Amino acid sequence: MRPDGMRPDGMRPDGMRPDGMRPDGMKPDALLRDAGDVSRWDLDAEVVVVGLGAAGAAATLEAAAEGADVLALERASAGGGTSSMSGGVLYLGGGTPLQKECGFDDSPEEMFKYLMASCGEQPDEARIRLYCDGSVDHYHWLVDQGVPFKPVFYGGYSGEPPTDDGLVYSGTENAFPFDRIAKPAPRGHVPQVEHQAGPLLMQKLLAAVAASAARVEADVRCRSLVREGDRIVGLLATRAGEPLAVRAKRGVVLATGGFINDPEMLARHAPALARCKYRVGAEGDDGSGIRLGAAAGGETLNLGMGSISLPVTPPKEMLRGLFVNAAGQRFVNEDAYMGRLGEHAVLRQDGHCYWIFDDATFVRPAVPRDIVAVGETPTELADELGLPRGALERTVDLYNEHAIHGDDPQFHKRTEWVMPLVQPPFGALDCRVESSLYAAFTLGGLRTSALGEVLRGNGDRIEGLYAAGRASACLACPGYSSGLSLGDGTFFGRRAGSAAAGA
Repeated sequence: MRPDGMRPDGMRPDGMRPDGMRPDGMKPDALLRDAGDVSRWDLDAEVVVVGLGAAGAAATLEAAAEGADVLALERASAGGGTSSMSGGVLYLGGGTPLQKECGFDDSPEEMFKYLMASCGEQPDEARIRLYCDGSVDHYHWLVDQGVPFKPVFYGGYSGEPPTDDGLVYSGTENAFPFDRIAKPAPRGHVPQVEHQAGPLLMQKLLAAVAASAARVEADVRCRSLVREGDRIVGLLATRAGEPLAVRAKRGVVLATGGFINDPEMLARHAPALARCKYRVGAEGDDGSGIRLGAAAGGETLNLGMGSISLPVTPPKEMLRGLFVNAAGQRFVNEDAYMGRLGEHAVLRQDGHCYWIFDDATFVRPAVPRDIVAVGETPTELADELGLPRGALERTVDLYNEHAIHGDDPQFHKRTEWVMPLVQPPFGALDCRVESSLYAAFTLGGLRTSALGEVLRGNGDRIEGLYAAGRASACLACPGYSSGLSLGDGTFFGRRAGSAAAGA
């Protein structure tokens, strides 16, 4: 300790800043109460799950299967959350029965290699390994809960299909550079329903919860965690404006979602996401669970990270165009997954990008997008866009030089999408973040162990406190592939429920 009683890093002995705030600026006090402040407990359970989206449902089901007395609290009138608003894609692999029935060979090791390469610069190797090794078992668990998957592969484009087909590519597995790192295989597992599959997924999971021994209380808003010594022993909530004290004898599982709908947290931690037009999240994605866990001493990770998707396709013929930045230069292979395109555009190019095409390559995108400039030559097009003189011309010339042979040595776009841009007129689609559709949600959250335990900055677990789903930090940070949020949310939600039941 320093002579003034502070730690060498300037923090108080309890890890707080000198002003009493957490290192990340969050207020700890109002969100954490002592058990001595509770005069009586209104509800009582061994495991209390806060939030009943996919992660919360998985935690509830697993804790109940372990024989624990489980109480799930949902702030809305019914469960579902953001999961019920999603496309329903679950990122699974390693050789699931669905993959095999569709004719694809996959292994946990190939899945591991892809995720380790794609999930940011500091991927969580231990949790990714566990996720990959347990993926086939997790697929069987989902089927056991009544989630149906049609054994048909949809190859139209990445992401959830418009059909009820069950398997899609939902990342950049079959495009550069990942196709050279791991053997490509589609891992997007989609419940059997046309278009948006999130509602069906949650219908099945909530039906399983209703059939279990777990109890559910709706319209309950968690306000504070309650501690006894260093252990979380319950929570304080409100229902219809009335206070409610809930005791958790073994543990509390926070499954409250991310913070895409909290302007203050977005402005502080993830301002790039705040620029995106479409925020993927239910009203409850306001960071409440993250703030609760942080107030209890939990460390937060990757709060600046998020999934940012630019839905360029369908149709896939769009990939024959060129994606350029404000300097008129390409910066990523156009056939990458839409999440990779969006992340690169917003996080690396300040959201100032255009999709360039000529008369032969132009197709109208399914997601409406403005044509912001047209020219008889690349120079005229560049002038219309206000790009540096000569830059776009050099980009197109270099691309065409190799495209006539079907090659793209600069960014390695697949040959089927390589076509020279030589036929006037030339045009540009507006892909700037302020005037185009980018879909975003947060990936950062509480740091957790492989068992879902909320961890302090020094790696110690907070007894009695667990987190899953987007209340915890996602495996992707960034480097999101569609289905990882529902996949890791349900997978580690199960582990958190099981660990809490056995605490």
